[in-house]
Amino acid sequence: MSQELEGKNIAILVADGFEQVEMTEPRQAFKNAGANTHLISPVDEQVEGWNHFDKGDRFQVDVPLDQADPNNYDALLLPGGVANPDQLRTNQTAVKFIKSFFDAGKPVAAICHGPWTLIEADVVKGHKITSWPSLKTDLKNAGANWVDEEVVVDGNLVSSRKPDDIPAFIQAAIALASGKSA
Repeated sequence: MSQELEGKNIAILVADGFEQVEMTEPRQAFKNAGANTHLISPVDEQVEGWNHFDKGDRFQVDVPLDQADPNNYDALLLPGGVANPDQLRTNQTAVKFIKSFFDAGKPVAAICHGPWTLIEADVVKGHKITSWPSLKTDLKNAGANWVDEEVVVDGNLVSSRKPDDIPAFIQAAIALASGKSA
């Protein structure tokens, strides 16, 4: 078992309606690589995942968003799902939390609809990025260079399109968070 992320703390920011597999698979991979992960949410106790259009499992929130300090984390994971980022991008505390990772030059991994929150944080301009295809116009309008690729690494940002991309997304996110190139 690789310990590339030994001693690293990774924040996973979600609201109800996140695409469950886009949180659970990367989270397990980060743990397997030695990282500590914290599920952070504006929901205080439990947050609900979704499996596309069907309700999924409930997960214990480790740190309520209003108590989360971005300085305590080395990287950020932003899973998708439509409802999840739509809620987060209207929450100013969430937007500030996300922006702080970019301001500090820390790795951010966003998949599927997750990049929607990056638009609100005003951090996509000039970045090469991918996402679920329905975000293409929004990302381009925000100044991003949107591409349709399995995984894109641009500086401290890694992005992917959909659950099928998770293996490549995980590999790139671990490499980025460990300080190695993908």
